[in-house]
Amino acid sequence: MDKIMIKGLRLFACHGVFEEEKRAGQAFVLDLTLEADLSAACVSDDLADTVSYADVIETVTSAFCRTGYDLIERAARAVADAVLAEYGRISRVTVCVKKPEAPLDAVLEYAAVEIVRERGTE
Repeated sequence: MDKIMIKGLRLFACHGVFEEEKRAGQAFVLDLTLEADLSAACVSDDLADTVSYADVIETVTSAFCRTGYDLIERAARAVADAVLAEYGRISRVTVCVKKPEAPLDAVLEYAAVEIVRERGTE
């Protein structure tokens, strides 16, 4: 299967279990892998035969930022659901949500979750 990858999408949102996270918000970094048959686009060189990553970024930003979630697992699911609902050409999506400013008593690059969702499955 062919893949479109969007790496390092930086978004600001109010996700987290602590009141400060919900109130002040924080930065997140998202990585997405979209699986689709891109063979027609490889031949036609026509945007209509692929998935516009600019459009996907708009969909992801809306799904991720419009509602605050306690868990980044739920935020990742909202993104996956929105992508699959909006783009019929995509058969599978992998969403990784990184939380570089996680309020932990530890030194780390980020805490993250990654989920995979396929069309027609839960």
